[in-house]
Amino acid sequence: MGIHRRQCTDRGFSLVEVLVIMLIVGILVAIAVPIYLNQRAKAADSAAESDAVNLGLMIHTENTPDPVAKVERSGDAYYIDDEWMMPASDGVEVIAFTTDSASHWCVQLSHPDGASTSGTGVRYDSHSGLEVGAAC
Repeated sequence: MGIHRRQCTDRGFSLVEVLVIMLIVGILVAIAVPIYLNQRAKAADSAAESDAVNLGLMIHTENTPDPVAKVERSGDAYYIDDEWMMPASDGVEVIAFTTDSASHWCVQLSHPDGASTSGTGVRYDSHSGLEVGAAC
């Protein structure tokens, strides 16, 4: 009876195989990162637009008995005439609130991380509703 020696043929991956795998992973990352960043910007835009519409509806409701004089964000909430109205989305800022009569007012919000709401932002006014990229 002879002892048979098995020869080991498992030597791992070659350098070329490892480089090909790294190249494939790099291509996938290059595709995924911009898509992820774009989704974050869209989420910021949606937060600003949603807050503008909801705050506009709150202003309209509060404006019925007495005209609204002041709209501001303090902490994580919006206040109308120093009265708590609703929670604020993260990062959304009140840029301006203007009113020239009880029937005409405008609130302007922005989000610094948004694609379309980072500059001028969005506005909601009593006549035309929501407008992206417009100032009061």
